[in-house]
Amino acid sequence: MTNAISNQDRSDIPGAAPPGRRGRVRRRGGRRLAVFSVFSVVLGLVAGGAAIPAGAQPAPAGAVAEADEADIRARLEAIPGMRVLAEKPVSPGVRYFDLTYRQPNDHLHPEWGSFAQRFSLRHVSTRRPMVLYTSGYDLGAGPDFRSEPTVMLDGNQIYTEQRYFGTSRPDPADLSNLNIRQAADDHHRLIQALKPIYRGSWISTGGSKGGMATVYHRRFHPNDVDGSVVYSAPNNTDDRDDTAYDAFLARVGTPECRAALQTVQREALVRREEMVARYRQWAQANGQTFDTLGGVDQAFELAVLRLPTMFWMYAGESKCAGAPTPAASSDELYAWVDGISRLAVYTDGSVGFFLPYFYQLGTQLGYIQVAAPHLAGLLRYPGIQEVRSYVPREIPLRFEPGAMRDIDRWVRSRGSEILFVYGENDPVRAEPFRLGPGSRDAQVQVAPGAGHGARIAGLAPEDAARASAALHRWAGV
Repeated sequence: MTNAISNQDRSDIPGAAPPGRRGRVRRRGGRRLAVFSVFSVVLGLVAGGAAIPAGAQPAPAGAVAEADEADIRARLEAIPGMRVLAEKPVSPGVRYFDLTYRQPNDHLHPEWGSFAQRFSLRHVSTRRPMVLYTSGYDLGAGPDFRSEPTVMLDGNQIYTEQRYFGTSRPDPADLSNLNIRQAADDHHRLIQALKPIYRGSWISTGGSKGGMATVYHRRFHPNDVDGSVVYSAPNNTDDRDDTAYDAFLARVGTPECRAALQTVQREALVRREEMVARYRQWAQANGQTFDTLGGVDQAFELAVLRLPTMFWMYAGESKCAGAPTPAASSDELYAWVDGISRLAVYTDGSVGFFLPYFYQLGTQLGYIQVAAPHLAGLLRYPGIQEVRSYVPREIPLRFEPGAMRDIDRWVRSRGSEILFVYGENDPVRAEPFRLGPGSRDAQVQVAPGAGHGARIAGLAPEDAARASAALHRWAGV
């Protein structure tokens, strides 16, 4: 680990204490209030969110025009380590800010430099609930984006960029500081900084990797928020055993659809030379390379292996009718494989962008490799599904097998005020979070027929009502 100080002034970091300290909690009137100490982290979609529908009514003017509320921008700028980059117009009654907040490169050693963590703030009123949202990656949405809990609560929203993604990169970029505890501590410090302004209830949420980050934050700082809504979050407690995924893919959907997907996989590899030639031509025309994965042929084989997983996550049963048959043209076959497996994902540009994600998979989160006995004799690259394929060899990957087991134990033994939402056909449900004897006021709900974009709105009516009631109870509205 490097001891180098970044070129950023570390004096910008508000007074830091060991990240393990937690505030005391008291209950009042059915709501949880936290008293805090002075201690002021593919390839997925933006899960758990909803763009503002056309024609939606703006928040009431009175929600913002509070006589006793000072200008919110001035209050934000007064926070040590906080910087307002821009304010953008949204709609009447709403203010939107792009901001950064100074975070330590290493929360255990704040003297080792800092970086600017980007986030956005959608401000309605300091009297409304605050929703802390993360996709688990960079800032991938603009002012109109609202997560589902934000819409349901008519609340404020913070959208955080995770460390090492986008521009939120420590300098020097020591990847040993990229772990679930450091990312959880980033959220903790940001919440601590903003709670003096937003004194109402706080809800955290995210989907896929963002849902995972939401759980990890709760594990290390359970009293930061009053409740959490976690969408489509895998829970890989044993990275050596992926048989649960094999079993899930063997039973999801109809037998006819599963057979059609296998036919597409086999046909794509039988016509490998034609398919790879098209892939190479596209890459050359777009200035893309495949050095990390080892070449275009390796990238295509990996994309074919991942096709069923990607299909059930993002396409679904209705798309099976369009699956190419052996009689389909090579153009039709290539286009369909590309549409499902997203061939652009495997280029150096994409792999490099998501390198922090792959690093986390290879050190703590774990990754899946699915069996493909129906492709026997057609595969050329044993081990191509390993996460090591995505990470340059000069970057060490030392896996911590206890990290996810610790998270799982916490959810079962102490997790409270958490709602897990999964899609019935989403492969991540093969290894979901489960509740245990110590889980309190927590739910696991499954949206019928849904994939990786499952929402509360897609639950069965009685389940949606139960989930919505919990969210509103936690938020105190």
